[in-house]
Amino acid sequence: MTGFTKAIVRRPAASFASGLTRIDLGAPVLERALEQHEAYCHALASCGLKLVRLEPDDQHPDSTFVEDTAILTPRGAVVTRPGAPSRLGETESIKPVLHDYFPEVHSILEPGTLDGGDVCEAGEHFFIGISDRTNEHGANQLARFLDSWGYSSSLIDIRGLSNILHLKSGLAYLGGGHLMVIQALRRREEFSRYDLICLTEAEEYAANCLSINGRVLIAAGFPKVKEELDQLGYKTIALNMSEFQKMDGGLSCLSLRF
Repeated sequence: MTGFTKAIVRRPAASFASGLTRIDLGAPVLERALEQHEAYCHALASCGLKLVRLEPDDQHPDSTFVEDTAILTPRGAVVTRPGAPSRLGETESIKPVLHDYFPEVHSILEPGTLDGGDVCEAGEHFFIGISDRTNEHGANQLARFLDSWGYSSSLIDIRGLSNILHLKSGLAYLGGGHLMVIQALRRREEFSRYDLICLTEAEEYAANCLSINGRVLIAAGFPKVKEELDQLGYKTIALNMSEFQKMDGGLSCLSLRF
């Protein structure tokens, strides 16, 4: 995506290792996570973004994954309602920040649940994942907000896929009509008009990449992905994400770009 000028980030809290995860890659090392987060922030700044840094939140171990708390568009913002009960309180500190930058801020209401990681913006169209964290009530509420701002959207049910937590765990829009997808999503009719970059099973974690102002941030350690993006003419920045991968997190999860 292009045209971003700012990003909201939150440093991992001391309680980071107590967060939610479905995978068994060992416990994250906080010091290493802090180093990787600072490298991530430096990469965002190198892409021309001014950072809005929020204080760490020890009461919410997953709060560094700030993307899940809001959906930001040039025409308005939506505060989410995270699907994990332990994360519901994370949105309270986001609301006042968004009111500083967006004249129109809506909220997902009960019984709706919505995680930002389930929402993939592809130009004027939004893909909204139905997952273990985002239900149909929440997805439809967001779709109505988007429609009121002139955006289209489609719902993608991923509840049958055990290998991804959120839609954007397996999908990224890179601009220029290119979608990065995992194998399980490649045949979805909703993606048929895009040029697909399909990942091998061994490199599926790299599907969660981030296109910002002519650069693509990718997870380090996935050479085939980097090679393919280089061949397509994308300028990549590879970042070590090992400690966030242990907690089911990826590159897009760590910021809200606008």
